[in-house]
Amino acid sequence: MKPMGLLSGVLGFVFFSALLFSRAQGAVHNYYWVVKETNITKLCTTSTVLTVNDSVPGPEIHAYKGDTVFVTIKNEGPYGITIHWHGVRMLRNPWSDGPEYITQCPIKPGGNFTQEINLSTEEGTLWWHAHSDWSRTTVHGVIKVFPANGTSYPYDEPDGDQAIVFASWYKSNVMDVLNESLTTGGDPNVSDAYTINGEPGDLYDCSNETMYSLLVEKGKTYLLRIVNSIMNEEMFFAIANHNMTVVGADGAYVKPFSTDYMFITPGQTMDVLLTANQEASYYYMVLTPFLDTESSYDNTTSRALIKYSGNYTAPTSIPTPTFPNISDSLSAQLFVVQLKSLADAAHPISVPKNITRYIFMTVSVNLFACAENSTGCQFMGNNKLAASLNNNSFVMPSTALLQSYYDNNFNLSGITDELPNKPPTPFNYTRVEDMATYTTEGTQVITVDYGEEVEIVFQGTNIGATQNHPMHLHGYSFYLVGTGQWDFDNGTDPSRYNLVDPPEVNTVAVPRKGWTAIRFKADNPGVWFMHCHFERHTTWGMSTTVIVKNGPTNETSMRPPPSYMPSCS
Repeated sequence: MKPMGLLSGVLGFVFFSALLFSRAQGAVHNYYWVVKETNITKLCTTSTVLTVNDSVPGPEIHAYKGDTVFVTIKNEGPYGITIHWHGVRMLRNPWSDGPEYITQCPIKPGGNFTQEINLSTEEGTLWWHAHSDWSRTTVHGVIKVFPANGTSYPYDEPDGDQAIVFASWYKSNVMDVLNESLTTGGDPNVSDAYTINGEPGDLYDCSNETMYSLLVEKGKTYLLRIVNSIMNEEMFFAIANHNMTVVGADGAYVKPFSTDYMFITPGQTMDVLLTANQEASYYYMVLTPFLDTESSYDNTTSRALIKYSGNYTAPTSIPTPTFPNISDSLSAQLFVVQLKSLADAAHPISVPKNITRYIFMTVSVNLFACAENSTGCQFMGNNKLAASLNNNSFVMPSTALLQSYYDNNFNLSGITDELPNKPPTPFNYTRVEDMATYTTEGTQVITVDYGEEVEIVFQGTNIGATQNHPMHLHGYSFYLVGTGQWDFDNGTDPSRYNLVDPPEVNTVAVPRKGWTAIRFKADNPGVWFMHCHFERHTTWGMSTTVIVKNGPTNETSMRPPPSYMPSCS
């Protein structure tokens, strides 16, 4: 069969399956995307970047709660690619989740893969992005999940709906940036700019004319769907002379609260309402980094415009918002603790209260001591930078872990080791000064029985370059039940947990020299990646895989793989 015929056959099978599935599960949507290199000029430089359908950000997905989406990805790029649907639970279907060598091997150049995105409880804003190497720098976009038919927003219907995507921009080829870092074992170069909806804004060279602007009408209210796809920095965001009302985070509603700034980590989404209640004019939207560490970072600022419609003279001086200081960790945490679930009859939550699996997980940036004459080990002698969870720096397998798990009758014995439930050596995590910075390497995973109620406490440490860490778990939304500074105290800190209305999120900031506690019920069987959403930290090994075993029935077990998974050979 010719390649196009094969593709048509796959699409036909997928579409037929979708029709059967949709009778009980809602509408079905189909998208066709082409991944390819595109020349784009920014910052006075033309760069060749990987795009989806020639655009950055890429195409939006629009669906309703409970719908199913099929996306066929045709790879016309120069290297393998995978796509992840960030925040979608993918119930029983890890095969389409996307992280390379965890749930699939990359789609090879010239190849294609149709992924099935199963929306269930998600409602609000999610996003998609490449999950192979550093391709997500320019391969990313928004997923808008609208209320199911017959339901509505838990707030007044907005007059407008606009995605606002934050991203990093590199003049250099991002794969060259990554490969240089891997060659030396050192820190990768920082980005050259931040962008808002693909544009750096007027503080950067050659960027004034292309600055993004949002046209608003006085008296109207707009839903802004904000996505942080930035590679390695957490951010503050604000709009001059306008407060934002936060109404959602990570595809779930929250109790509305008004704020004049936002703190948002890579991987997170926020839904905010913006009311155009000021004098008709121009107002800056400003994006600037938060960083309370000595790590390298992109210390630049991106701006965009709010422009009121109507006849008026453009201002000679455009108002600019005020911000917390770049290292103001208190302001960052004060924003986080305001996030609370609606937890009402229309939006119930179910916080696990009978914990059967407890994991205490240290989060560290480390060094790895290389063997003599090893490649990629020129940092501080014969070392390379590393990162770890419970002192293990995750080694990515060479073939898809999910396929190995399935082919070996749901057993990874001899393929992986078990990550310990606590660090091998307890220590004074946030105040230690003489703890060795070195870590070990291995493909260590967490295995959980179906139905277990799990608590994970992420503990920041004073090892290496300390900073916040945005931790993301695939396949689940979890409850952020607590967060605090310094070492977690198991005797007192759990009494301060919020078990009444904690936010249900998929990415959470672990504070520098502090801790964060999450809970979830292991009711989604599969192989699910868990990692820091700073791309360099994932590259260095700050990750693991959570394997949730099958339950006792077909409905509580993983679905079998589709016949057209990308080849690993």
